[in-house]
Amino acid sequence: MILSVLDISFHYNSHPILERVRFHVRPGEMIAVCGVNGAGKSTLLRCLNGILKPQRGSVLLDGQDLRLLGPKGIARSMASVPQKGADSELTVFEVVLLGRLPHRQWGPTRHDTLAVEKILETMDLADLAHRRFSTLSGGEAQKVLLAKALSQQPKVLLLDEPTNHLDLKNQLDVMRLVQSITRRESLAVVAAIHDLNTALRFSDRLLFLRQGRIDEVVAPGEVTAEVVRRIYGVEVQVCRIGETPVVVPL
Repeated sequence: MILSVLDISFHYNSHPILERVRFHVRPGEMIAVCGVNGAGKSTLLRCLNGILKPQRGSVLLDGQDLRLLGPKGIARSMASVPQKGADSELTVFEVVLLGRLPHRQWGPTRHDTLAVEKILETMDLADLAHRRFSTLSGGEAQKVLLAKALSQQPKVLLLDEPTNHLDLKNQLDVMRLVQSITRRESLAVVAAIHDLNTALRFSDRLLFLRQGRIDEVVAPGEVTAEVVRRIYGVEVQVCRIGETPVVVPL
């Protein structure tokens, strides 16, 4: 296992947000974290990357406790992609180059610039290299943030609502890209995903949070109408289009 989450609990003051959350992520696997607003999805991601410190339990990265690695050690093995990047007047090349910071002591080296050039080429972003980040469309910006995360050469990739604010085509483009990179680079990916059908289509397992606890961890083909009703309080029918499960509200 690359990432092991061992019974973590997190409280804001005395208000419990996560309670004894436990799961593992294998290389080349994407886990979608699903649940209603306020279920603890974003808090869980912040506990995984060390931004928040769980009051109980631990997060292991390749068997090492995250608390022993320090911020730079975490950044060398784990990268996060936020819902939306802040506007920046940096160029696309400069934004992606920022992902190399955990791997260097001083300024960027030739190795760093070559790594960025390769990532931009691989992700079909080379034509945007000299564009200002602030001028990009939502879909372009999300791909650039993903490229920045990948330039860290992570083993673990954390995504917070990666398709938020994107149109249908860009949602599919981003998720197909994430799925392809997960397999090709053998990454362990944890993605908080709001849209259940997106999670069913692209993830290997779905982790359902309810009131801060794990209610179910299932493969897409194991999601039932009862599970959806219990988590979301909505009556649905689970159908199939080809091999892909689809949830249809009634």
